[in-house]
Amino acid sequence: MLTPINILKKIPLFSSLSESDQQNLTSLLRRKLLGKGEHLFRQGDEGTALYIIVQGRIKISLSKRADNVTLAILGQGEFLGEMALLDELPRSADAIALEETQLYILNRKDFLSFLAGNTHTVYAILNSLSRRLRRMDDQLAEMCFLNLSARLAKQLVELAETQNPGGDPKACDLNISQQELGNILGASRESINKELKILRDKGVVETSRNSIRILDLEALRKRMP
Repeated sequence: MLTPINILKKIPLFSSLSESDQQNLTSLLRRKLLGKGEHLFRQGDEGTALYIIVQGRIKISLSKRADNVTLAILGQGEFLGEMALLDELPRSADAIALEETQLYILNRKDFLSFLAGNTHTVYAILNSLSRRLRRMDDQLAEMCFLNLSARLAKQLVELAETQNPGGDPKACDLNISQQELGNILGASRESINKELKILRDKGVVETSRNSIRILDLEALRKRMP
């Protein structure tokens, strides 16, 4: 049975904590279930909690008028919502469940009290935030210097590794539409469709309306920069 303590041990943010600290933390967590398409929070909402994804996927996006930009898709073991807890500013983006998702919630008061007595967690959060900033820098650089083919291959590999940790190293099913991929990569759905057709013709992927099946993950890696 997957207990809260076992889940925490698998999450890099809390895996380095002592057994007693992990036990103390589990007593502060509350469970939350989201249905597919349900918002966890919206841009401008007050930030009141840190969220840990136990199962499922959450899309982080920004919307302005008719435009929508996907900033990240987070999966099992990842966390979100920490920025609003640390700076007390409103949520900077929307968070929506791409499928049925289970989370643990750690509210602001308990989160800050826990951080005050756990330097390991503070360092882990700083490292995680640093990685996210670097990832955003990488995405900007990729949009400027890499062609869409290489960017798409890299994104598919990252999604496969996030969605299917420890799974089949060669094949993976991704529950994502071509429009969502376009939003992430800053490209039109038509451009994504053309690139996926090339991959289909090479036997690297199969596609359906709202999903992509990766048949040859290693071939995608070879197309990465």
